[in-house]
Amino acid sequence: MISRRDFTRGAALAATQVPALASAQSASDRIRVGVIGCGIRGVGAHIKTLLTMKESDNVTVNAVCDVFDKRARQAAEMTGGRAYRDYREMLANRDIDVVVVATPDHWHAQMAIDAAAAGKHVYCEKPMAHTVEDAKRLVAKVRETGIKLQVGVQGMSDDSYETAYKHFQAGDLGKVVLAQIDYSRNYDKDFWLKPVDPDLKPGVNFDWNLYLGPAEKRPFDADRYFNWIRYFDYSGGVPAGLFVHRVTRILKSLGLTFPEYGSALGGKFEFTNSTAEIPDTINIMLDYPGGPTVMLISSLANDTPVPHLLRGHKATLEFTPTGFTIRPQKLYADQAKEFVHRKTGGEDTELHWRNLLQAIRGKEALKCDVMLGYYGVVACQFGVLSQQRRKYLKWDKENERIVEA
Repeated sequence: MISRRDFTRGAALAATQVPALASAQSASDRIRVGVIGCGIRGVGAHIKTLLTMKESDNVTVNAVCDVFDKRARQAAEMTGGRAYRDYREMLANRDIDVVVVATPDHWHAQMAIDAAAAGKHVYCEKPMAHTVEDAKRLVAKVRETGIKLQVGVQGMSDDSYETAYKHFQAGDLGKVVLAQIDYSRNYDKDFWLKPVDPDLKPGVNFDWNLYLGPAEKRPFDADRYFNWIRYFDYSGGVPAGLFVHRVTRILKSLGLTFPEYGSALGGKFEFTNSTAEIPDTINIMLDYPGGPTVMLISSLANDTPVPHLLRGHKATLEFTPTGFTIRPQKLYADQAKEFVHRKTGGEDTELHWRNLLQAIRGKEALKCDVMLGYYGVVACQFGVLSQQRRKYLKWDKENERIVEA
Protein backbone atom coordinates (compact mmCIF):
# COMPACT_ATOMS: atom_id res chain seq x y z
CA MET A 1 0.00 0.00 0.00
CA ILE A 2 1.08 3.57 -0.67
CA SER A 3 0.58 5.99 2.21
CA ARG A 4 0.02 9.75 2.19
CA ARG A 5 3.48 10.06 3.73
CA ASP A 6 5.00 8.15 0.79
CA PHE A 7 3.24 10.44 -1.69
CA THR A 8 4.34 13.57 0.14
CA ARG A 9 7.94 12.33 0.33
CA GLY A 10 7.94 11.57 -3.39
CA ALA A 11 6.51 14.96 -4.27
CA ALA A 12 9.05 16.69 -2.05
CA LEU A 13 11.82 14.88 -3.91
CA ALA A 14 10.37 16.03 -7.22
CA ALA A 15 10.22 19.59 -5.93
CA THR A 16 13.97 19.60 -5.25
CA GLN A 17 14.52 18.91 -8.94
CA VAL A 18 12.38 21.79 -10.20
CA PRO A 19 13.07 25.54 -9.78
CA ALA A 20 10.51 27.48 -7.78
CA LEU A 21 7.93 28.86 -10.21
CA ALA A 22 9.11 27.13 -13.38
CA SER A 23 10.59 29.82 -15.57
CA ALA A 24 11.64 28.03 -18.75
CA GLN A 25 8.62 29.54 -20.51
CA SER A 26 9.92 33.06 -19.98
CA ALA A 27 12.22 33.09 -23.02
CA SER A 28 9.41 32.63 -25.54
CA ASP A 29 6.44 33.39 -23.26
CA ARG A 30 5.15 29.91 -24.12
CA ILE A 31 3.34 28.24 -21.25
CA ARG A 32 3.67 24.46 -21.06
CA VAL A 33 0.96 22.35 -19.45
CA GLY A 34 0.83 18.92 -17.84
CA VAL A 35 -2.59 17.30 -17.41
CA ILE A 36 -3.24 14.95 -14.47
CA GLY A 37 -6.41 12.94 -15.07
CA CYS A 38 -7.31 12.00 -18.65
CA GLY A 39 -10.98 11.18 -18.25
CA ILE A 40 -14.02 13.05 -19.54
CA ARG A 41 -13.10 16.41 -18.02
CA GLY A 42 -9.35 16.16 -18.51
CA VAL A 43 -9.58 15.26 -22.20
CA GLY A 44 -13.01 16.50 -23.27
CA ALA A 45 -12.63 19.93 -21.68
CA HIS A 46 -9.00 20.73 -20.89
CA ILE A 47 -6.95 18.99 -23.55
CA LYS A 48 -9.35 19.76 -26.40
CA THR A 49 -9.57 23.38 -25.29
CA LEU A 50 -5.82 23.81 -24.90
CA LEU A 51 -5.18 22.36 -28.35
CA THR A 52 -7.41 25.01 -29.89
CA MET A 53 -5.53 27.71 -27.92
CA LYS A 54 -2.05 26.59 -28.96
CA GLU A 55 -1.40 29.38 -31.44
CA SER A 56 -3.67 32.13 -30.12
CA ASP A 57 -2.42 31.85 -26.53
CA ASN A 58 1.06 30.34 -27.02
CA VAL A 59 0.33 27.29 -24.87
CA THR A 60 1.24 23.63 -25.33
CA VAL A 61 0.40 20.34 -23.61
CA ASN A 62 3.77 18.74 -22.88
CA ALA A 63 2.69 15.89 -20.60
CA VAL A 64 -0.33 13.82 -19.58
CA CYS A 65 -0.87 11.51 -16.62
CA ASP A 66 -3.41 8.88 -15.60
CA VAL A 67 -3.39 5.78 -13.41
CA PHE A 68 -5.11 3.94 -16.31
CA ASP A 69 -2.47 3.54 -19.02
CA LYS A 70 -5.04 3.42 -21.83
CA ARG A 71 -6.28 6.90 -20.99
CA ALA A 72 -2.78 8.30 -20.65
CA ARG A 73 -1.73 6.76 -23.97
CA GLN A 74 -4.75 8.13 -25.83
CA ALA A 75 -4.16 11.60 -24.36
CA ALA A 76 -0.49 11.43 -25.36
CA GLU A 77 -1.49 10.57 -28.91
CA MET A 78 -3.79 13.60 -29.00
CA THR A 79 -1.23 16.05 -27.67
CA GLY A 80 2.18 14.66 -28.56
CA GLY A 81 3.05 15.01 -24.87
CA ARG A 82 4.85 12.49 -22.70
CA ALA A 83 2.64 9.99 -20.84
CA TYR A 84 2.99 9.25 -17.12
CA ARG A 85 1.20 6.99 -14.66
CA ASP A 86 2.57 8.57 -11.45
CA TYR A 87 1.90 12.30 -11.17
CA ARG A 88 4.97 12.81 -8.98
CA GLU A 89 7.21 11.81 -11.87
CA MET A 90 5.41 14.31 -14.08
CA LEU A 91 5.98 17.07 -11.52
CA ALA A 92 9.74 16.50 -11.87
CA ASN A 93 9.53 17.41 -15.56
CA ARG A 94 11.25 20.78 -16.04
CA ASP A 95 9.32 21.40 -19.25
CA ILE A 96 6.02 21.99 -17.45
CA ASP A 97 4.89 25.35 -16.11
CA VAL A 98 1.24 24.62 -15.24
CA VAL A 99 -0.48 21.49 -13.98
CA VAL A 100 -4.14 20.63 -14.50
CA VAL A 101 -5.69 18.57 -11.70
CA ALA A 102 -8.70 16.87 -13.32
CA THR A 103 -8.91 13.80 -11.10
CA PRO A 104 -11.54 12.57 -8.62
CA ASP A 105 -12.07 15.08 -5.83
CA HIS A 106 -10.14 13.22 -3.11
CA TRP A 107 -6.88 13.94 -4.95
CA HIS A 108 -7.42 17.61 -5.82
CA ALA A 109 -5.80 19.30 -2.84
CA GLN A 110 -2.79 16.99 -2.44
CA MET A 111 -1.90 17.09 -6.12
CA ALA A 112 -2.24 20.87 -6.17
CA ILE A 113 -0.09 21.15 -3.03
CA ASP A 114 2.58 18.93 -4.56
CA ALA A 115 2.46 20.88 -7.82
CA ALA A 116 2.91 24.15 -5.95
CA ALA A 117 5.82 22.67 -4.02
CA ALA A 118 7.36 21.74 -7.37
CA GLY A 119 7.04 25.31 -8.62
CA LYS A 120 4.10 24.73 -10.96
CA HIS A 121 1.05 26.93 -11.38
CA VAL A 122 -2.24 25.04 -11.12
CA TYR A 123 -5.65 24.79 -12.75
CA CYS A 124 -7.51 22.76 -10.13
CA GLU A 125 -10.88 21.36 -11.02
CA LYS A 126 -13.73 22.01 -8.66
CA PRO A 127 -14.20 21.46 -5.81
CA MET A 128 -10.76 22.71 -4.85
CA ALA A 129 -10.57 20.14 -2.05
CA HIS A 130 -12.47 17.15 -0.69
CA THR A 131 -12.44 18.41 2.90
CA VAL A 132 -12.09 21.71 4.75
CA GLU A 133 -8.79 20.58 6.25
CA ASP A 134 -7.36 19.82 2.80
CA ALA A 135 -8.54 23.22 1.57
CA LYS A 136 -6.73 24.95 4.43
CA ARG A 137 -3.51 23.10 3.63
CA LEU A 138 -3.77 24.15 0.00
CA VAL A 139 -4.41 27.79 0.88
CA ALA A 140 -1.29 27.76 3.04
CA LYS A 141 0.84 26.22 0.27
CA VAL A 142 -0.34 28.71 -2.36
CA ARG A 143 0.47 31.59 -0.03
CA GLU A 144 3.87 30.10 0.76
CA THR A 145 4.91 29.48 -2.85
CA GLY A 146 3.22 32.37 -4.65
CA ILE A 147 1.99 30.19 -7.51
CA LYS A 148 -1.18 31.07 -9.40
CA LEU A 149 -4.04 28.66 -8.73
CA GLN A 150 -7.25 28.86 -10.72
CA VAL A 151 -10.21 26.85 -9.42
CA GLY A 152 -12.29 25.30 -12.18
CA VAL A 153 -15.54 27.10 -11.50
CA GLN A 154 -15.53 28.41 -15.05
CA GLY A 155 -18.74 30.36 -14.52
CA MET A 156 -16.59 32.99 -12.83
CA SER A 157 -15.44 33.99 -16.33
CA ASP A 158 -18.95 35.41 -16.79
CA ASP A 159 -18.85 39.05 -15.63
CA SER A 160 -22.41 38.90 -14.24
CA TYR A 161 -21.30 38.06 -10.72
CA GLU A 162 -18.63 40.70 -10.26
CA THR A 163 -21.07 43.20 -11.79
CA ALA A 164 -23.82 42.08 -9.43
CA TYR A 165 -21.44 42.69 -6.54
CA LYS A 166 -20.98 46.30 -7.62
CA HIS A 167 -24.75 46.82 -7.51
CA PHE A 168 -24.93 45.09 -4.14
CA GLN A 169 -22.17 47.33 -2.76
CA ALA A 170 -23.91 50.41 -4.15
CA GLY A 171 -27.03 49.53 -2.14
CA ASP A 172 -29.23 49.01 -5.19
CA LEU A 173 -30.73 45.86 -3.67
CA GLY A 174 -30.97 47.08 -0.11
CA LYS A 175 -30.24 44.50 2.56
CA VAL A 176 -30.07 41.07 0.89
CA VAL A 177 -31.87 38.61 3.14
CA LEU A 178 -32.14 35.52 0.93
CA ALA A 179 -30.34 34.06 -2.08
CA GLN A 180 -31.67 31.02 -3.91
CA ILE A 181 -30.14 28.98 -6.70
CA ASP A 182 -30.49 25.45 -8.05
CA TYR A 183 -28.74 22.83 -10.18
CA SER A 184 -31.04 19.94 -11.03
CA ARG A 185 -31.02 17.10 -13.54
CA ASN A 186 -33.13 14.07 -14.34
CA TYR A 187 -31.96 10.53 -14.99
CA ASP A 188 -33.86 7.41 -16.00
CA LYS A 189 -32.92 4.10 -14.34
CA ASP A 190 -29.95 5.25 -12.28
CA PHE A 191 -28.00 8.46 -11.80
CA TRP A 192 -24.45 9.56 -12.65
CA LEU A 193 -23.69 6.05 -13.92
CA LYS A 194 -21.04 5.43 -16.58
CA PRO A 195 -19.96 2.14 -18.19
CA VAL A 196 -16.91 0.25 -16.93
CA ASP A 197 -14.16 -0.16 -19.53
CA PRO A 198 -13.39 -3.90 -19.87
CA ASP A 199 -9.82 -3.07 -20.97
CA LEU A 200 -8.88 -2.00 -17.44
CA LYS A 201 -6.64 -4.64 -15.81
CA PRO A 202 -5.43 -3.90 -12.27
CA GLY A 203 -1.76 -4.66 -11.81
CA VAL A 204 -1.25 -4.65 -15.58
CA ASN A 205 -2.37 -1.31 -17.04
CA PHE A 206 -3.93 0.26 -13.95
CA ASP A 207 -2.61 1.14 -10.48
CA TRP A 208 -5.40 0.75 -7.91
CA ASN A 209 -3.32 1.82 -4.92
CA LEU A 210 -2.16 4.94 -6.72
CA TYR A 211 -5.78 5.74 -7.54
CA LEU A 212 -6.86 5.37 -3.90
CA GLY A 213 -3.98 7.50 -2.61
CA PRO A 214 -5.21 9.37 0.49
CA ALA A 215 -8.63 7.66 0.45
CA GLU A 216 -9.56 4.64 2.56
CA LYS A 217 -7.86 1.44 1.43
CA ARG A 218 -10.32 -0.95 -0.20
CA PRO A 219 -10.19 -4.05 -2.42
CA PHE A 220 -10.20 -3.32 -6.15
CA ASP A 221 -13.61 -2.25 -7.48
CA ALA A 222 -13.75 -0.95 -11.05
CA ASP A 223 -16.99 0.90 -10.33
CA ARG A 224 -15.22 3.01 -7.73
CA TYR A 225 -12.87 4.24 -10.46
CA PHE A 226 -15.26 4.80 -13.35
CA ASN A 227 -18.15 6.01 -11.15
CA TRP A 228 -16.18 7.63 -8.36
CA ILE A 229 -18.60 10.56 -8.10
CA ARG A 230 -21.20 8.19 -6.55
CA TYR A 231 -18.97 7.34 -3.54
CA PHE A 232 -18.18 9.54 -0.54
CA ASP A 233 -14.55 8.35 -0.40
CA TYR A 234 -13.84 10.30 -3.58
CA SER A 235 -16.70 12.78 -3.98
CA GLY A 236 -19.13 15.03 -2.16
CA GLY A 237 -21.95 14.13 -4.56
CA VAL A 238 -24.27 16.92 -5.68
CA PRO A 239 -22.74 19.62 -3.41
CA ALA A 240 -19.21 19.02 -4.69
CA GLY A 241 -20.17 18.20 -8.27
CA LEU A 242 -22.92 20.74 -8.94
CA PHE A 243 -23.61 23.12 -6.05
CA VAL A 244 -20.03 24.40 -6.00
CA HIS A 245 -20.73 26.03 -9.38
CA ARG A 246 -23.85 27.70 -8.04
CA VAL A 247 -22.80 28.75 -4.56
CA THR A 248 -19.63 30.36 -5.92
CA ARG A 249 -21.85 32.67 -7.98
CA ILE A 250 -23.63 33.76 -4.82
CA LEU A 251 -20.36 34.16 -2.91
CA LYS A 252 -18.93 36.37 -5.64
CA SER A 253 -22.11 38.43 -6.03
CA LEU A 254 -22.44 39.22 -2.34
CA GLY A 255 -18.83 39.12 -1.16
CA LEU A 256 -19.53 36.24 1.24
CA THR A 257 -16.85 34.17 2.97
CA PHE A 258 -17.71 31.59 5.66
CA PRO A 259 -21.24 30.61 6.74
CA GLU A 260 -22.20 30.92 10.39
CA TYR A 261 -24.66 28.00 10.42
CA GLY A 262 -25.81 25.39 7.94
CA SER A 263 -27.99 22.34 7.46
CA ALA A 264 -29.07 19.99 4.70
CA LEU A 265 -31.84 17.50 4.06
CA GLY A 266 -32.19 14.88 1.38
CA GLY A 267 -31.72 11.26 0.53
CA LYS A 268 -31.86 8.58 -2.13
CA PHE A 269 -35.56 9.08 -2.82
CA GLU A 270 -36.04 7.96 -6.44
CA PHE A 271 -33.12 5.66 -7.18
CA THR A 272 -33.55 3.52 -4.08
CA ASN A 273 -31.94 0.43 -5.62
CA SER A 274 -28.86 2.29 -6.83
CA THR A 275 -25.46 1.24 -5.49
CA ALA A 276 -24.55 4.93 -5.22
CA GLU A 277 -23.81 6.13 -1.67
CA ILE A 278 -24.61 9.76 -2.38
CA PRO A 279 -28.21 11.08 -2.23
CA ASP A 280 -30.08 11.81 -5.44
CA THR A 281 -31.83 14.77 -3.81
CA ILE A 282 -30.30 17.30 -1.42
CA ASN A 283 -31.13 20.84 -0.35
CA ILE A 284 -28.81 23.04 1.69
CA MET A 285 -29.49 26.17 3.73
CA LEU A 286 -26.61 28.34 4.91
CA ASP A 287 -26.82 31.37 7.19
CA TYR A 288 -24.03 33.90 6.68
CA PRO A 289 -23.22 36.36 9.49
CA GLY A 290 -25.92 39.03 9.53
CA GLY A 291 -27.55 37.40 6.49
CA PRO A 292 -28.39 36.32 3.96
CA THR A 293 -29.63 32.77 4.04
CA VAL A 294 -28.38 30.95 0.94
CA MET A 295 -30.61 28.16 -0.40
CA LEU A 296 -29.11 25.51 -2.70
CA ILE A 297 -31.71 23.27 -4.31
CA SER A 298 -31.16 20.09 -6.30
CA SER A 299 -32.55 16.75 -7.38
CA LEU A 300 -31.20 14.30 -9.92
CA ALA A 301 -34.75 13.01 -10.46
CA ASN A 302 -36.44 16.24 -11.61
CA ASP A 303 -34.89 19.00 -13.70
CA THR A 304 -37.48 21.76 -13.36
CA PRO A 305 -35.43 24.88 -12.64
CA VAL A 306 -35.79 27.36 -9.79
CA PRO A 307 -35.22 31.10 -10.40
CA HIS A 308 -31.74 32.24 -9.37
CA LEU A 309 -32.42 35.21 -7.12
CA LEU A 310 -30.78 37.65 -4.75
CA ARG A 311 -33.73 38.87 -2.65
CA GLY A 312 -33.03 42.33 -1.27
CA HIS A 313 -35.29 44.58 0.82
CA LYS A 314 -35.36 47.21 -1.95
CA ALA A 315 -35.00 45.07 -5.08
CA THR A 316 -34.61 41.54 -6.41
CA LEU A 317 -31.78 40.56 -8.74
CA GLU A 318 -32.51 37.59 -11.01
CA PHE A 319 -29.73 35.90 -12.96
CA THR A 320 -30.69 34.92 -16.50
CA PRO A 321 -28.94 33.17 -19.41
CA THR A 322 -28.00 36.59 -20.79
CA GLY A 323 -26.94 38.30 -17.55
CA PHE A 324 -29.27 39.59 -14.85
CA THR A 325 -32.21 41.87 -14.19
CA ILE A 326 -32.80 44.05 -11.11
CA ARG A 327 -36.47 44.75 -10.33
CA PRO A 328 -37.47 47.10 -7.48
CA GLN A 329 -39.84 45.89 -4.79
CA LYS A 330 -43.27 47.53 -4.87
CA LEU A 331 -42.45 49.50 -1.72
CA TYR A 332 -39.56 51.16 -3.56
CA ALA A 333 -41.00 51.35 -7.09
CA ASP A 334 -40.96 55.15 -7.03
CA GLN A 335 -37.28 55.28 -6.05
CA ALA A 336 -35.66 52.96 -8.58
CA LYS A 337 -36.05 51.61 -12.09
CA GLU A 338 -35.56 48.17 -13.55
CA PHE A 339 -31.97 47.52 -14.64
CA VAL A 340 -30.79 44.92 -17.14
CA HIS A 341 -27.20 43.69 -17.39
CA ARG A 342 -26.06 41.99 -20.60
CA LYS A 343 -23.17 39.73 -19.70
CA THR A 344 -19.77 39.51 -21.30
CA GLY A 345 -17.79 36.30 -21.05
CA GLY A 346 -19.57 33.16 -19.95
CA GLU A 347 -19.29 29.76 -18.28
CA ASP A 348 -16.49 28.77 -20.60
CA THR A 349 -13.37 26.66 -20.07
CA GLU A 350 -11.39 28.51 -22.74
CA LEU A 351 -12.08 31.89 -21.14
CA HIS A 352 -11.17 30.49 -17.73
CA TRP A 353 -7.91 29.08 -19.09
CA ARG A 354 -7.08 32.34 -20.84
CA ASN A 355 -7.57 34.18 -17.55
CA LEU A 356 -5.12 31.84 -15.81
CA LEU A 357 -2.54 32.23 -18.58
CA GLN A 358 -2.85 36.01 -18.40
CA ALA A 359 -2.56 35.90 -14.60
CA ILE A 360 0.66 33.89 -14.91
CA ARG A 361 1.96 36.53 -17.32
CA GLY A 362 1.04 39.24 -14.81
CA LYS A 363 -1.68 40.81 -16.92
CA GLU A 364 -4.91 39.88 -15.08
CA ALA A 365 -6.23 38.88 -11.68
CA LEU A 366 -7.58 35.37 -11.29
CA LYS A 367 -11.33 34.95 -11.69
CA CYS A 368 -11.55 32.10 -9.14
CA ASP A 369 -8.57 32.15 -6.81
CA VAL A 370 -7.67 29.89 -3.90
CA MET A 371 -9.71 31.85 -1.32
CA LEU A 372 -12.88 31.84 -3.39
CA GLY A 373 -12.26 28.13 -3.90
CA TYR A 374 -11.89 27.70 -0.13
CA TYR A 375 -15.18 29.47 0.60
CA GLY A 376 -16.90 27.20 -1.91
CA VAL A 377 -15.48 24.06 -0.31
CA VAL A 378 -16.72 25.17 3.12
CA ALA A 379 -20.23 25.90 1.85
CA CYS A 380 -20.51 22.52 0.16
CA GLN A 381 -19.02 20.61 3.07
CA PHE A 382 -21.68 22.05 5.36
CA GLY A 383 -24.23 20.31 3.18
CA VAL A 384 -22.39 17.00 2.83
CA LEU A 385 -21.71 16.67 6.56
CA SER A 386 -25.13 17.86 7.71
CA GLN A 387 -26.97 15.42 5.47
CA GLN A 388 -24.70 12.54 6.47
CA ARG A 389 -24.95 13.25 10.21
CA ARG A 390 -28.51 14.58 10.25
CA LYS A 391 -27.16 17.47 12.33
CA TYR A 392 -27.38 21.27 12.39
CA LEU A 393 -23.82 22.60 12.07
CA LYS A 394 -21.91 25.82 12.75
CA TRP A 395 -18.58 27.38 11.78
CA ASP A 396 -15.80 27.45 14.35
CA LYS A 397 -14.12 30.74 13.34
CA GLU A 398 -11.09 30.35 15.58
CA ASN A 399 -10.10 26.94 14.21
CA GLU A 400 -11.74 27.26 10.79
CA ARG A 401 -13.69 24.04 10.94
CA ILE A 402 -17.29 22.79 10.83
CA VAL A 403 -18.67 21.58 14.16
CA GLU A 404 -22.03 20.60 15.60
CA ALA A 405 -24.15 23.55 16.70
